[in-house]
Amino acid sequence: MSLDCDLCEAAVITTRYFENELCWIADCEVCLVPMVVWREHGASPPEPVRLEMHEHLSHVANRELGEDNWSIDDHMRNIPDHYHAHARPPYSWRRA
Repeated sequence: MSLDCDLCEAAVITTRYFENELCWIADCEVCLVPMVVWREHGASPPEPVRLEMHEHLSHVANRELGEDNWSIDDHMRNIPDHYHAHARPPYSWRRA
């Protein structure tokens, strides 16, 4: 945990869809799409952990955005040192 990391703080600012000991899922406060956040501070979770988080995000995204009407975007633009991934609908703005 990093004391100066907004994602470590895990403040409930937007709709919170899911949380467990591994991760939490809420709407991103910048782009307002579901986002999964690893509870551990770090940019590279082990592959099984990353896949489990993506599975949780898939359940939320299918419910909120429509079955398979989205894709996972885990390019961490604004907070590059704490793993998180967005569920982006096809019409979502995306900066490379």
